[in-house]
Amino acid sequence: MSFFRSRWVEVPEGVRVVEGGGLPQGFRAAGVAAGIKASGDPDVGLLVCDAPAATSAARFTRSGTAAPPVLVTKERARLDALRAVAVNSGNANAATGGRGLDDAARMQGAGAMVAGVKEDQVAVCSTGVIGVPLPSQAVLRGLLDCSRALAPDGDGAFARAIMTTDAFEKRATLEVDLSGGTVRLAAQAKGAGMLQPSHATMLCFVETDAQLHAETADLLLGVCVGRSFDRITVDGQLSTNDTTLLIASGAGGVAVERESEDEVRFGQALDALLRQLAVDLVRDGEGSKRIGRVVVRGGHDAHVERTARAVGNSPLVKTALHGGDPNWGRIVQAVGMALTDTAPLPVDVTIEGVQVCVAGNAVGHDEAGLAEAVARDEVEYVIGLPGDGFEAEVIFSDLGHEYVTINADYTT
Repeated sequence: MSFFRSRWVEVPEGVRVVEGGGLPQGFRAAGVAAGIKASGDPDVGLLVCDAPAATSAARFTRSGTAAPPVLVTKERARLDALRAVAVNSGNANAATGGRGLDDAARMQGAGAMVAGVKEDQVAVCSTGVIGVPLPSQAVLRGLLDCSRALAPDGDGAFARAIMTTDAFEKRATLEVDLSGGTVRLAAQAKGAGMLQPSHATMLCFVETDAQLHAETADLLLGVCVGRSFDRITVDGQLSTNDTTLLIASGAGGVAVERESEDEVRFGQALDALLRQLAVDLVRDGEGSKRIGRVVVRGGHDAHVERTARAVGNSPLVKTALHGGDPNWGRIVQAVGMALTDTAPLPVDVTIEGVQVCVAGNAVGHDEAGLAEAVARDEVEYVIGLPGDGFEAEVIFSDLGHEYVTINADYTT
């Protein structure tokens, strides 16, 4: 199955998926089992960029209870010149106070030592259970083991090491044709629950062998995260640990100049890569069966955003999506909840091209066709509010029995 499998992701010309993956030039990675997870699965990863002049960019959760790894990386790392990532799964090192900050700092120091780079060139990330002290000695041993296993094709092992409740790996490697030659662009992500943006629990690490100015990397990452991880939700819950990093080695020898056509082409490829990964996070969704996309259009920016999130996070809409139930009244209810004191609101609702509500009133439609449409793997909802000029999109998972099972037993 091709990596690009969602109709909501547009793949630009000159972009090809590299079957089997592999990292861009100048990168090595590894993942090992260090004993943090009781399952014995891989739980410590290390990503290293061997290029001394690497550039980078970063985005983090906006949570008021951001975890120590996020705080340490933001405060102690050069976010425009990262060369290594030390990461663990199975423990979020969140709500762990001063000890958590010390453990994150030690993790950064150990990552620097085994990667052969400066401490301020190392980002640290953790994901897993909140409120449990990090078994730092296991993490440090794991990083040492990773350093002995680093390989240019280590992206698979690295991707497995960052998984928690994920049902499948989320990674891809692309070739991107630019005017100066072909570059590689790769990414590894994790996430399935506690997933709603600002930014969307998830981690994503992106690598390229293109030469990028740090300002270009920051600009492109910000725009693409805004169109991908910031537009998804599984359960409306903001994580303490969300981190997305982009590192450019420049080892491919192809420069992406600012405000050039190549910048546009590279940005389009990055956008497609992150959007598909974002869709995959939602599709995983801790037991998700179907995914939905709601697009809201209208004349007020705050209204379209609020409405899109209300629909995407509605348990009633999500359970109907899970069951393939064409109960569009739940959508109208969610819209009204988002926009209180606006009655009578002339809302339009269309599901998979079938219009079911016009100006707040039910209209005749092909009920059999609608029932067939909402039973598909991807279901699209379009909502019209008064006025025009603004649009908001949210891609969301359904809500089924498996989500409750996973989260009821998460720490036990």
